[in-house]
Amino acid sequence: MDKMDRGMRKIVIADDDPISRGLMRDVLEPQSYEIFEASNGEEALAMIAETRPDLVLLDIQMPVLDGFEVLRKLRNDVRFHDLPVAFVTALAMASDRERALSIGSNAYITKPINVSALRTQVRTLLEAANAPAK
Repeated sequence: MDKMDRGMRKIVIADDDPISRGLMRDVLEPQSYEIFEASNGEEALAMIAETRPDLVLLDIQMPVLDGFEVLRKLRNDVRFHDLPVAFVTALAMASDRERALSIGSNAYITKPINVSALRTQVRTLLEAANAPAK
């Protein structure tokens, strides 16, 4: 039995803006994902350790720890080295995207969020994470 057959896929949404978190939750919950929310980077790390999600949607500009630091910590932790992480951010500069991908982000989604693109990206990341290793 693979991970897709074991019930709901878990997603941590880490964003200091409650409106952004709510939008992503409202888009993804009807798709049968279990959503957990964090409002800063420190909360995100604690929630990821506790819930062991299948995917993290991570804002870059957050208090306490920013998204870049959260991703660095995840990539340096053997438990989460391969955890799919997508930045969802208002930072639309090519240099921000390049930095995110260079430190291990699996995707880079810019705000304002395109609902259809968000659903597609989440599904793609979860399918890729669930694919058998080659």
